[in-house]
Amino acid sequence: MAKLFVDHIEYDVPDGKQIAEACETAGIPFSCNSGVCGTCQIEIVEGADNLSELNKEENELGMDRNHRLGCQCAIKSGTVKVTY
Repeated sequence: MAKLFVDHIEYDVPDGKQIAEACETAGIPFSCNSGVCGTCQIEIVEGADNLSELNKEENELGMDRNHRLGCQCAIKSGTVKVTY
C-alpha cells in the first residue's frame, strides 16, 4: 500500500492505482477528469519517481515531473507528498 500525503494529510492508495480519488477527497478541484482542463494541478513536493510517467500532461499542458495533474497520476509504490 502506497502513501499519498496531500498538504500533510495521509491517504492510503493501493500500489499501481490512480491518485485521483484521494486528491478529490483532499479537496483538490476536479472538472473534466481526462487531463485537458488542468483544474486538478498538483505540485509534487517529494516522491516524483514513485508516480507514473507523464503522458499527455507534458505535451498538451506543459507539465513536468514536479507539476502534474491529479487525474492522470498513478502511484507505483512508496510515498508521495503533494500540495495544490
